[in-house]
Amino acid sequence: MPRAGKDSSADYQRYKGYYLARESSEAGKDKRVSRDQARTKMIKAGKLAGKHDPREVDHKRALSKGGGNAMSNLRAMSRTANRRKYD
Repeated sequence: MPRAGKDSSADYQRYKGYYLARESSEAGKDKRVSRDQARTKMIKAGKLAGKHDPREVDHKRALSKGGGNAMSNLRAMSRTANRRKYD
C-alpha cells in the first residue's frame, strides 16, 4: 500500500511498475495460473461462494515452499488474516 504523504503517489507508481513487470513474466504467469486453479477448486468444493467472494484462498504450505493445490493444503481466509500471516 502506498504511504500517506507527499511521496505516496511516486511510491505507488514505482510499485505498480514493479508489480506489472513481475506479473507479466513467465514465472508470474505460471504462479497466477496456479492461484486461479486453487480458487476454482475451492469454488467447486463449496468453500467459496463464487468469483466475487471477498475471501482469499490460502495455501497452508506455500507454493514457493513446495506446497501444492491439493484440497488438504487449501483453506479460505479473510484478506486481513491471510496478509497478517506474513507480517
